[in-house]
Amino acid sequence: MGTHVIKMPDIGEGIAEVELSAWHVKVGDMVVEDQLLADVMTDKAMVDIPSPVHGKVISLGGVPGEVMAVGSILISIEVEGAGNYKESAQPAAATEVQAEAPKAAPAPAPKVETVAASKPAPACRPALQAPVAREADERPLASPAVRKHALDAGIQLRLVQGTGPAGRILHEDLEAYLTQGPSVTPAAGAAYSERHDEEQIPVIGMRRKIAQRMQDATQRAAHFSYVEEIDVTAVEELRAHLNEKHGATRGKLTLLPFLVRAMVVALRDFPQINARYDDEAQVITRLGAVHVGIATQADIGLMVPVVRHAEARNLWDNATEIARLATAARTGKAGRDELSGSTITLTSLGALGGIVSTPVLNLPEVAIVGVNKIVERPMVIKGQVVIRKMMNLSSSFDHRVVDGMDAALFIQAIRALLEQPATLFLE
Repeated sequence: MGTHVIKMPDIGEGIAEVELSAWHVKVGDMVVEDQLLADVMTDKAMVDIPSPVHGKVISLGGVPGEVMAVGSILISIEVEGAGNYKESAQPAAATEVQAEAPKAAPAPAPKVETVAASKPAPACRPALQAPVAREADERPLASPAVRKHALDAGIQLRLVQGTGPAGRILHEDLEAYLTQGPSVTPAAGAAYSERHDEEQIPVIGMRRKIAQRMQDATQRAAHFSYVEEIDVTAVEELRAHLNEKHGATRGKLTLLPFLVRAMVVALRDFPQINARYDDEAQVITRLGAVHVGIATQADIGLMVPVVRHAEARNLWDNATEIARLATAARTGKAGRDELSGSTITLTSLGALGGIVSTPVLNLPEVAIVGVNKIVERPMVIKGQVVIRKMMNLSSSFDHRVVDGMDAALFIQAIRALLEQPATLFLE
């Protein structure tokens, strides 16, 4: 038998360190070729690490949240034959790494603990017990004293796991139930009881990347926001008409492709907004290509996949690409190339968009367009009160690069295009 060592790969782009995001195996597991072993993360994307061999996992080289140098030992696998690793070269602590604290981790290991201030459960029982699924009219076994104890504590006995004979609920079971705190829905009678539990959640992986980027953006860029309301009645009518006529063959359109088109057209007159600013080199790069980042909420955090060359796409092409990229981001399948290179970002919370927001720039871009929810409001048009569909655009700009007047004129151009949607397609 030999040892096959997999080292932290060189993912490119001059990256010297990579964050270990998650393990998909543990020591003692048998793995096969191409089986997913771990997720690692760069500033750009999540990268899967597959196994190149069959064998048994004998050591893990780090813990999730640890920042590891490229070339360091990621995992060791026992294999048939000689393997690729000599024992004499193996660090002495390699097989004990699971018991160690991360050596280079800027964040704690991702052990999430719930700290309850109530009395611990007896040693013979687990501190946490799963709530029991009993029928509402089912009467669990318990002594009168236990029932009074439960009543005084505001506990529904039908939710408590009994460990006595025939499942009888004991006083110790009530204590164990109380100890677990937030894992059980409080009874109606305990709605106003004090809570003393705490939960510590390590900031690692994508959440740490998001935190770093947001902090970096707010510290480096001179943010200012501009909000304007837009009457989207006409563009919504056009969208409904196109969906009715072509939805079955070309796919349904959301409002986002219209917004992307409006941004593309408006940017023709405002090239300083479709730009990136290298504040270290003090260079502004204006781009002819419009690569629109679409802020997308995924389980692992905020992702920004990029619709490349939106200026060369029609409504349905943009709609298809937006949907494809959103799915890839939410399922963790988006590649590095799909998550980098944007020149301007569009962010929307859909129906949760609120009235106003102040989006944070996606550096090194100098503008981000934020979409708020559509609401019907009475508006005065030509002296008449009519119901119109209204939506705010809440957009932010880097004042180091974009003047306030230019930002306002840019948003007003988008407004004019959307309020007269035929102009979106005039050349």
